[in-house]
Amino acid sequence: MDPDLDEIELDFFIEAMRSRHGYDLGRYARASLKRRVRGLVAQHGFEHIGALASRVLRDAAFLPRVIEGLSVPVSEMFRDPHVFAALRTLVFPTLASYPHINIWQAGCAHGEEMYSLAILLEEAGLYDRCQIYATDFSDAALARAREGVFSTREARTASLRYQQAGGSRTLADYYHARYDLVKLDDGLRRNVIFANHNLATDGVFCEAHLILCRNVLIYFNDALQDHVLSLFANCLVRGGYLCLGTKENLSLAPAAAHFIDVDRNARIFRSVRTG
Repeated sequence: MDPDLDEIELDFFIEAMRSRHGYDLGRYARASLKRRVRGLVAQHGFEHIGALASRVLRDAAFLPRVIEGLSVPVSEMFRDPHVFAALRTLVFPTLASYPHINIWQAGCAHGEEMYSLAILLEEAGLYDRCQIYATDFSDAALARAREGVFSTREARTASLRYQQAGGSRTLADYYHARYDLVKLDDGLRRNVIFANHNLATDGVFCEAHLILCRNVLIYFNDALQDHVLSLFANCLVRGGYLCLGTKENLSLAPAAAHFIDVDRNARIFRSVRTG
């Protein structure tokens, strides 16, 4: 494939997604986006990106499979347990001062981190005061998140991380195992609203006391990262908390002026927005 032609066809795909379906991919990190687009080309048997773009332009029914292929639903329960331990010790005490707590899990993927958070909130006696909004731009990912079904292998690894995060029970108390799968208790979803939301194009989602958006910004270019961080600043109540992925940083973004460090290692920040 001619590299220049490859780039032209990628631009064609990006424009088809924007003009035909309203998905603005132009501010995604280009190298990462190209890898996922090439994956779609191979998965669906197209000869090149241009053929994929033509299908996207002309076949609206094909869009859900494209979105599923473009999303990156890579997560694990209690991933980076020190982050959840920091949330429990540094953030939960402040959340406890509110009569009602809104939490936005942006880019929830298959729901692993949302369920992890719900478990710790339950153990802290805060969950009944919480409304969790779990959003993603992939309907397929949201459907998986609603199911709350994971492999037993994932559960074994998550059990150790749960203890490292300061869990006070055993993780097995929160799921039912059958064959090689576990299903998390339905009660963990009782205060969760799942919704489609595109961080690149959609606006303020709710007034939140805590926003978690972990390992999503790494797929955006600098301009889109700053846009999303400004969106979060506008969503948070004064003094609200933002938790990013451990490989993400907001120090170079103009929107960083709206936040102060709470725990730099855990990538937890607090809103200082005055407007």
